Amino acid sequence: MAKNFRELEKRMPKSRLARAKARAKEMMAEMLLSEIRQEIGLTQAKLAKRLRIKQPSLAKLEKGGEMQIGTLRRIIRALGGDLELVAHLPGGDIRINQFSG
Repeated sequence: MAKNFRELEKRMPKSRLARAKARAKEMMAEMLLSEIRQEIGLTQAKLAKRLRIKQPSLAKLEKGGEMQIGTLRRIIRALGGDLELVAHLPGGDIRINQFSG
């Protein structure tokens, strides 16, 4: 018999639940754009419609290695998020605001 995840979550010890949530957060920090989209529950067609582009164009963006910052910002916003650029340098982290829009 399948159990509702929320029911299982309620019965989990708090320390174990905290570890699970921390690990999930770590894993999400390393996700590809396509994985983020899928985790949010959007198909390429639905996200492409939000972006006002064609689905094959989105597929190409998800597979490609290079992308303009503005394009990435639009995708992240369409997924419900905000994009921050941070340079991790030996002297410390620097937030880059030059490209905010």
